[in-house]
Amino acid sequence: MRLTPARTALGAFALVALLSIVRAVSGAGDLTSSGAVSAALGLAVPIAMAGLGGLWSERAGVVNIGLEGMMVLGTWGAGWAGYQWGPWTGLVAALAFGAAGGLLHAIATVLFNVDHIVSGVAINILAVGATQFLSGAFFAGQPGGSTKQSPTVGDIGSVGLPFVDVPLGRLEGKHWLLVSDLAGVLRGLLTDLSWITLIAVVLFPLTFFVLWRTAFGLRLRACGESPVAAESLGVNVYRMKLVAVVISGGLAGLGGASLALAASNFYQEGQTGGRGYIGLAAMIFGNWRPGGLAGGAALFGFADALQLRGGQAVHALLLLVAILLALLAVWQLRRRRAVRGLVSLGCAGGMLAVYLLTDSVPSQLTGSVPYVTTLLVLALASQRLRMPAADGMPYRRGEDG
Repeated sequence: MRLTPARTALGAFALVALLSIVRAVSGAGDLTSSGAVSAALGLAVPIAMAGLGGLWSERAGVVNIGLEGMMVLGTWGAGWAGYQWGPWTGLVAALAFGAAGGLLHAIATVLFNVDHIVSGVAINILAVGATQFLSGAFFAGQPGGSTKQSPTVGDIGSVGLPFVDVPLGRLEGKHWLLVSDLAGVLRGLLTDLSWITLIAVVLFPLTFFVLWRTAFGLRLRACGESPVAAESLGVNVYRMKLVAVVISGGLAGLGGASLALAASNFYQEGQTGGRGYIGLAAMIFGNWRPGGLAGGAALFGFADALQLRGGQAVHALLLLVAILLALLAVWQLRRRRAVRGLVSLGCAGGMLAVYLLTDSVPSQLTGSVPYVTTLLVLALASQRLRMPAADGMPYRRGEDG
């Protein structure tokens, strides 16, 4: 089924209605609060940017498992330049440092034909070691800095629609079914957004337009499907792959900047927390398409935001996931996918049983439940995945495929 703007809007409304019902049944007010929505959007940005970077790279035929390392370079670049020359310079530096990591990966894989996985893992290891060394050289001894953390960076600022904040806040405070939930969601999406979040949101339709509506995008995607055929039509496959992987690194660096400049005001060792790998997973579950990737990243961000709000919100997430899995099971059974439908139905029953038999999620499990349930939904909801045909395949100019 092709997603149109009307269908997307209808699906979003149905999701808010479902959240409203779950909120009313469970009593977890944070489920649709503006604070939770705003936090979910901010937490989804680094995952989405890493996934978008992977999409650019893999659409050109280069597997980029080094996204985590490129994010690490981006966070360090944002902290290093940001505390010296301001947050916007830090943002540019994050893009440059991430792109440098992408360039290194591109040279290794495209020009020297190094295995893509080996190169990506090497970049992840190299990025951690390099940033540890650089932190000791540039941050140690600085006010507020150490070998593991940069000095404080200034606030990059936020943007929103100020005239909607007060009326939406009043409606949200009424706790009316659906109406207050819609107000909370809209308030979280339209007010007090970091500039980096806004840039990230714009990059998704821009990526779709460039890759699927321009001649440049057609050539780039052709390199990921059949580089030999693209070469026969006069496309410089090496150049297209190099450009795509450098852009991929820059986007991952932007995701790192959101952690150092928006989520906090400093660089810290281990700040990425594996989000580069999660972004790669979101891209795969999104079937190498911007829309699916955005949905996967949003789901991860929403689960992470609920986890920060404590056990009651995570407990309500169990009910939400049970309903989603039940709906998914019905859809799969109607499409005659009996095995997957029955598995989804069984998982839904298990989730519902856990919700009904418990009052809250133990604090020891609060941090892991959102990710487990999110992965469960994405795994069962995944359609027939189709990666680019030549993704990860070696290519030599002039050789027959």
